[in-house]
Amino acid sequence: MKRYPPQAMLYLGALLPFVATPASAAVEANSTAEISLEVFVPCAAGGLGEVVDLNGRLHTLITFTINGNEVSGLMHFQPQGLAGTGETTGTRYRATGVTKSSFSGSLQNGEFNTTFVNNFRIIGQGPGNNFLVHETAHITINADGKLTANHDNLSAECK
Repeated sequence: MKRYPPQAMLYLGALLPFVATPASAAVEANSTAEISLEVFVPCAAGGLGEVVDLNGRLHTLITFTINGNEVSGLMHFQPQGLAGTGETTGTRYRATGVTKSSFSGSLQNGEFNTTFVNNFRIIGQGPGNNFLVHETAHITINADGKLTANHDNLSAECK
């Protein structure tokens, strides 16, 4: 019996509702919604850090394709006009970046791969209070069900 890592099973489980549908390629979602979030910026306030309250829009694009025995998809998230204020200092911040995840797999033999990339930046007024987060993760499972690639590189820095 093939054994899959938990991350792959989450993606495969999310695909189950679509497997019974006829072959298709579609944009499942393409929308913009208002969001609010709080982010701790460790380099703010002269290195003491502070919570930044952000408000704005988030663009979401989700695609899904079934082509014969192959399935693939893409999720893309990008802030638009996301801005806020530090709770301690009152400093203004802007949030920029993009987060995307793609996957592809075989409905016939179980081959599967997924890649996740996140670039998220909180940019503050003045020097030294920008918070930059970058992550790249990838998983590959071959037709024998063996995990052949699994890496996750995460960095966060203040500039």
